Amino acid sequence: MPAVVTATDPFQLFADWMAQAMQSEPADPNAMTLATCTPDARPSARIVLLKGVDTRGFVFYTNGQSRKGDELAANPRAALLFHWKTLGRQVRVEGPVEAATAEEADAYYATRARISRLGAWASDQSRPLPERAELERRVAEYAARYPDEAIPRPPHWSGYRVLPERFEFWQDMPYRLHDRTVFIRQGNDWGSGKLYP
Repeated sequence: MPAVVTATDPFQLFADWMAQAMQSEPADPNAMTLATCTPDARPSARIVLLKGVDTRGFVFYTNGQSRKGDELAANPRAALLFHWKTLGRQVRVEGPVEAATAEEADAYYATRARISRLGAWASDQSRPLPERAELERRVAEYAARYPDEAIPRPPHWSGYRVLPERFEFWQDMPYRLHDRTVFIRQGNDWGSGKLYP
């Protein structure tokens, strides 16, 4: 039977759960649903990959001119959801969003595969694409422009950090009597409690 959560540090609990997910999930244990909202309060959600986490927050990277980038520019708050089916667990994270530093973005961008770095230049993410051949043509154009590994990071491509104000850890339990633990930021500390399933 799964254990009831008794932890007091949400970041350490997340690290523990992520480490277990890395061992059990067949693909992309760092996949998370990112929910943003338009200025007129229309929500939208999509899957992105967690690329960094520390006690400041959760970092992902994307094209700042994409739909998510536009929404975060207008309303810099977000919610994240991790779902690890093999473990019967979910983690929800909510809070304001800030830009990652240029140094952080440069460092992560440099680790990406060459084709992914070229794609960051070639793709007008979230904009209409007349046909796939146009994207392929643009990738080839940037490959000719940057023939070696020295591909600079596009100015519109960077990272975002979600700064948690609230966590919820959900553990599947028998008979749908699930264990739900919530952490809410209180200054530099965290208040915590349980929620009915």
